[in-house]
Amino acid sequence: MVATRLRRPLGLAALLAVGFAPLAAAAEGTTAERTITVMNTLWGSHAGLRANHAKGVVVEGSFTATPEAAPLSKASVFGGKPVPVTVRFSNATGLPAIADGAKPANPHGMALKFALPDGEFDIVANSLPFFPVATGEEFLALLTANAQTKPDTPKPTPLEQFVAAHPMVPKAGAGVKTPSSLARETYNGIDAFVFVNAEGKRQPFRFRIVPVAGNDHLSAEEAGKQPPNFLMEGLPATLAKGPVAFTIQAQLANPGDQTKDPTQVWPEDRRLVTMGTLTLSKAAADTAAAEKPLLFLPTNLVDGIEVSDDPLIDARTQAYAVSFGKRSQ
Repeated sequence: MVATRLRRPLGLAALLAVGFAPLAAAAEGTTAERTITVMNTLWGSHAGLRANHAKGVVVEGSFTATPEAAPLSKASVFGGKPVPVTVRFSNATGLPAIADGAKPANPHGMALKFALPDGEFDIVANSLPFFPVATGEEFLALLTANAQTKPDTPKPTPLEQFVAAHPMVPKAGAGVKTPSSLARETYNGIDAFVFVNAEGKRQPFRFRIVPVAGNDHLSAEEAGKQPPNFLMEGLPATLAKGPVAFTIQAQLANPGDQTKDPTQVWPEDRRLVTMGTLTLSKAAADTAAAEKPLLFLPTNLVDGIEVSDDPLIDARTQAYAVSFGKRSQ
């Protein structure tokens, strides 16, 4: 049974509160190193596994771009020919045995690696509509406040104080629910990136990965009744019967829309372009073996796609690299 630390759940803050271990010494090192240390404090250090999103499943497929994609970006991934893709779906937290239907298993993640002639291209997305904080330093502070909050901590607790000062934290996770299948969830590319086309025109955007079959979510009561591995085992079972498809979309920013704050969404009236179709065809024969060498980095881009001024992009890349180094030891 996964416990929370607050009497009343506070969105993503409640999702993070899954253990009461004392805070490990994390005053030294880079922000990324300290972030991984605090994650290991919250959820334990599990050899060979990711510090966050530890439980996952690897599947394979291909991506084919639409004709509408090439005018926006000269990236080879949008050339129109099928591109092999490796995808890892995951639960939140660093708990490798967390039940798929447990509330802290949200938000679920979806990481994609495209194998292109000119290199690899990654998309790292999750089911949050936006991120709870704007920078890597703020995320470290959120994790630290969570780790410092115990059942007997005097009020207001460090976590309550942090949430009071960062109102987007509870809002980020407020509407996130457990999907009936990993193939029935929308995954958002939280950070803004920039398309560059053949003429050099630059267009800020955010990725959105939408299931062709549509979203389908369970109530908390329904999710709690599911077998502990129903999502991770369910997707391979579905793929054994036939392919699963998503559309990869890009929400385009209007002139003047900010790109550096991932806590702030753009209005829904912004143009949404379907860049192509992702078709998943089979599960990896051995997920545990397949996921070990996989490192998904938001900065792993190809010519025609560039980072924006969002500082969280580099913060995520550094933290993922630190986690990869630790689990590869």
